[in-house]
Amino acid sequence: MNTDSFPSQILENAVKEFSQLPGVGRKSALRLVLFLLKQEKNDVLRFSDALKKLCEEIVYCKVCYNLSDTEVCDICSSTKRDHSTVCVVENIKDVMAIENTQQFFGVYHVLGGIISPMDGIGPDDLTIKPLEDRVNSGEIKELIFALPTTMEGDTTNFYLFRKFNNHDIKITTLARGVSIGDELEYTDEVTLGRSLINRTPFESSMKL
Repeated sequence: MNTDSFPSQILENAVKEFSQLPGVGRKSALRLVLFLLKQEKNDVLRFSDALKKLCEEIVYCKVCYNLSDTEVCDICSSTKRDHSTVCVVENIKDVMAIENTQQFFGVYHVLGGIISPMDGIGPDDLTIKPLEDRVNSGEIKELIFALPTTMEGDTTNFYLFRKFNNHDIKITTLARGVSIGDELEYTDEVTLGRSLINRTPFESSMKL
């Protein structure tokens, strides 16, 4: 039974919406809503406008599936990037982590997840077909697998290796400066940068 007694239905609705955010319970949601009520109206409206634009205007890059304000993201449209080297990552947060190292000058492909049968995620649920189309275009010379060093990440790496090993491209993976079981977003920038620079042929990693 809900023991919360809200003086306003509008307040209760706002708390309900905030409490749907990850890691935010009803008490934390109530604190956030009450905090917003104490702010200047223009500040709250600006916050609301940012959320509205996030919902209505942000898109996935049609090339790499990174988040973007435009049809093609700034990285994919840049003439300063090496478009023949593609770093394959799990999600947008991994792109941000690698970009923060300032050690990678190629482009990306965001899978949107990793193969995980336990979670009901298979190859068809990821952006593997668009990656295959990019490889078949003939522009790509190297694929870098930069997926989590977990069982699911390794499963995805192996699946991709089997799919693209017969193509005339170089397939590499991050050096094991990234600890087993680590997520890229939690790896420090120096370690991640060195792992990119010292990347190794994927076949060598299978012998470890």
